Amino acid sequence: MGTTNHSEVTDFILVGFRVLPELHILLFLIFLLVYAMILLGNIGMMVIIMTDPRLNTPMYFFLGNLSFVDLFYSSVIAPKAMINFWSESKSISFAGCVAQLFLFALFIVAEGFLLAVMAYDRFIAICNPLLYTVQMSTRLCVQLVAGSYFCGCISSVIETSMTFTLSFCASRAIDHFYCDDRPLQRLSCSDIFIHKLVSFCLSGIIIFPTIIVIIVSYLYIVSTVLKIPSSEGRQKAFSTCSSHLGVVSVLYGAGSFMYLTPDRFPELSKVASLCYTLLTPMLNPLIYCLRNKDVKDALRRILRENIFLFISV
Repeated sequence: MGTTNHSEVTDFILVGFRVLPELHILLFLIFLLVYAMILLGNIGMMVIIMTDPRLNTPMYFFLGNLSFVDLFYSSVIAPKAMINFWSESKSISFAGCVAQLFLFALFIVAEGFLLAVMAYDRFIAICNPLLYTVQMSTRLCVQLVAGSYFCGCISSVIETSMTFTLSFCASRAIDHFYCDDRPLQRLSCSDIFIHKLVSFCLSGIIIFPTIIVIIVSYLYIVSTVLKIPSSEGRQKAFSTCSSHLGVVSVLYGAGSFMYLTPDRFPELSKVASLCYTLLTPMLNPLIYCLRNKDVKDALRRILRENIFLFISV
């Protein structure tokens, strides 16, 4: 079989979902609706957090960054996927593919670390409430968020550079709806054993420490909450944490399936990818807004003020 080096590849073809052409319009409308909800929910969440001084706390600082990450990495994926539902060629340039993989890997890893940081924040708030403002200082919060982005950047540089130093075969068709590491591996003519090993180890290094932080934090939280005498206090504490646990379950469940299991079912991998590329960014603002009294109160205040200004004009 003839091979071409990666430097000779100028573009790729994103195969997307293997469905009847008649369903492309339906899929486009679903993607459009979901992406509109992502934009509205995450931008709205950031605006609420930035404009309401009552939400000037570490918890909402982290939540604002989570919304930013969700907004950014979904925007790396969704617009191109929607364009391809109408496109005949479904092509993406080599540089565009590199950029898509790099940015997506950066922000999805940063989200994993942010969720671990948020679990640690809840642990301090519930288990050591008197020391919360001292321990979760502004400086530490900024360092934790910057560290999350830094870890995402380092892992993304490693993953992207390894992927695009492979040699690719004659086929340019990526069996996915965005440029991802595993579908690109299938196009390679190189020996990818080392690449797969490093990718697996990198995924493990990212997933397991963050999961351990989350599990240990919540073990301490549950132990502390069960000691609260009033049922109202226990319910409030569990309500605060249940939103975070729901987000963690979706992201880590789909991510673990995608990157820590054998690559034998491409179509199933696409469905799993949808969970953390579009479903999680859409659900995060809804979960945190609908289950969070402070955010709901802030939203009501903003709506009242805007309605009052509109009526007075």
